[in-house]
Amino acid sequence: MKCLRTRKRTLALVAVLIPLFVLFVYVALRSGPLAPVSVVLTTVEAHSLSPSLFGIGTVEAQYTYKIGPTFAGRVNRLNVNVGDQIKTGQELGRMDPIDLDERIHAQDAALKRAKAQIDDAQARLHYAKTQARRYEQLLEVQSISEETVSTKRQELQIAEAGQKAAHEEFARVRAEREALVAQRRNLQLIAPVDGLVVARNADPGTTIVAGQAVVELIDPKSLWVNVRFNQIHMRGLAANLPAQIILHSQVGKIRTGRVLRIEPLADAVTEETLAKVVFDRMPDPLPPIGELAEVTIALPALQPGPIIPNASVHRIGGKLGVWQVINGNLHFTPVALGTTNLDGQMQVLEGLKVGDQVVVYSAKALNEHTRIRVVKHLLGVK
Repeated sequence: MKCLRTRKRTLALVAVLIPLFVLFVYVALRSGPLAPVSVVLTTVEAHSLSPSLFGIGTVEAQYTYKIGPTFAGRVNRLNVNVGDQIKTGQELGRMDPIDLDERIHAQDAALKRAKAQIDDAQARLHYAKTQARRYEQLLEVQSISEETVSTKRQELQIAEAGQKAAHEEFARVRAEREALVAQRRNLQLIAPVDGLVVARNADPGTTIVAGQAVVELIDPKSLWVNVRFNQIHMRGLAANLPAQIILHSQVGKIRTGRVLRIEPLADAVTEETLAKVVFDRMPDPLPPIGELAEVTIALPALQPGPIIPNASVHRIGGKLGVWQVINGNLHFTPVALGTTNLDGQMQVLEGLKVGDQVVVYSAKALNEHTRIRVVKHLLGVK
């Protein structure tokens, strides 16, 4: 009787444990460490990829004019301020002549002395010619010696040299005076073109050297964006390609433009290529010089071929590849990739063909022994 009760308890315990064990196995296989990993798949399709190139640049002016005197001096007055619109020929300011007038008067006096020296040299030359001619005649009648005639000839040569020196001295003094007069005329700082004042580098009373810029102008119609592009992705970049420009001061407003040129010198430190992008229509109001801008270049469309999302690409063991699903099993397939567009689509050159299935997203890290469960989307992933 006692043995029968023991057997009944054993059977009851087994009846309870078996369902629990089955439940445990079920839970382990469904949500435990042995559970399959949820993945989102995509099928490799053939499309014509239209790649885009993104870069950051700064607004600059194609033409900048630095206006200053051609001689050292002191600023007398300035008639413009930063932000002023300037017309061609407008006076921007004036330099202080300091001692220019006195120096011009001194050159006038020196010019008069040089003219007097020319007159004196001319008179000496005339006298020397007359004497030489007279003594030549006397020599013909043998009234004087040959030595005396030679002396008069030398005096004539000296008079001719004196006249030449006097003319050279007059030319030198006159040139110096003309240079001073030109400086006097250049006291005005004149705008060479219509433009916008972007810098005023000196104030009245400031002493500056020759060639130093007092006022800087730009041509507001010549703004462009100096853009930097990653050299790895710049294949196909060329002049005249269309561009979209977003100024940081006008976020959300897309402006159109085009690539004007590719700079022949790249930045070896940052491994970037520089390009100049111009606006189809100038922004109004004009952006400040140096403002950042985001530029997107539409590159030429590629021939149709296999493409995959860049989220499906992984680097494992130093190789780029994707997790490909073959007969329900995972297999890491190395791939050779081409161009990428801004939508995250990548061109596949080798490794996959149209119709292959690859993993785009997974709930956990994968390996070739991972069991998977295909879902349409993962929580938190769009």
